[in-house]
Amino acid sequence: MAGKRLFTGCWVALVTPFLGDGRVDWARLRNLVEFQIAEGIDGLVPCGTTGESPALTAGEQGEIIRVAVEQARGRVPVVAGAGSNVTHHAVELTQQAEAVGAAGVLSVAPYYNKPTQEGFFRHYEAISRATRLPVILYNVPGRTGSNLEPATVWRLAERPNIVGLKEASGNLAQIMELLRSRPADFSILSGDDAFTWPMLALGAQGVVSVVANQVPRPFTEMVRAGLRREFDRGLELHNRLLPLMNANFIESSPIPVKAALAMMGLIEENYRLPLCPMQEANRHKLRGVLSDLGLLKEG
Repeated sequence: MAGKRLFTGCWVALVTPFLGDGRVDWARLRNLVEFQIAEGIDGLVPCGTTGESPALTAGEQGEIIRVAVEQARGRVPVVAGAGSNVTHHAVELTQQAEAVGAAGVLSVAPYYNKPTQEGFFRHYEAISRATRLPVILYNVPGRTGSNLEPATVWRLAERPNIVGLKEASGNLAQIMELLRSRPADFSILSGDDAFTWPMLALGAQGVVSVVANQVPRPFTEMVRAGLRREFDRGLELHNRLLPLMNANFIESSPIPVKAALAMMGLIEENYRLPLCPMQEANRHKLRGVLSDLGLLKEG
């Protein structure tokens, strides 16, 4: 690679719409891509946690990525979720994403088996050697059970095609250290919507976002305001959207965001077990937040 590309801006972690019988809803997937592009999103990230990747077959993941790339038609890039806690499977998913036209991959830290820092390094090194695509690391200890430490990130950043980190540790001290020490050609992206504004103020390059599924235009505007150092405008948008960011996690994500998109008329509210529909009390709270933001269709 001639040089690392900085991944910046607002990237949406796309949900995967399902039909009532459990199959992928390809028509609504294409409609979601069109909605995001029309609303000004900077990039698409299908088949991540928000896309219910643990419940997808490898074949479904490849087809979802292919359809997203096809529907985007080069208007925005597609970075594919392609992680696994088994290194050879992560390599296979990464190579599949490359074959169907992804512009890069987002690779979640191995979950459940709790590797050492050396294990993390060897896992990601193997992935990076198996592809020409840019690889973005994804640290989310609340789901994986272990933390990708800054020292390991910087070791990995020496690989020519490991280009960034989606950071969702929730550890502000760690986040500040990452942003203080990052190489100039390495992107730090927020992996937690509510942390995006403070991370932008500290020098982050953008976000891979859940809330952008519902409000792509204002959330993208907030991110761009942060990148332009327009702090008053960005803070105003952060405060306006914060109730929705929080509501998206009143139950395990992506349950609330899919429920919200169904209320907005964009998808049918279908999940794959073990995810299931929201409790009615939480659904009522979510509907109230959407109503306050004017996101519910009249009638």
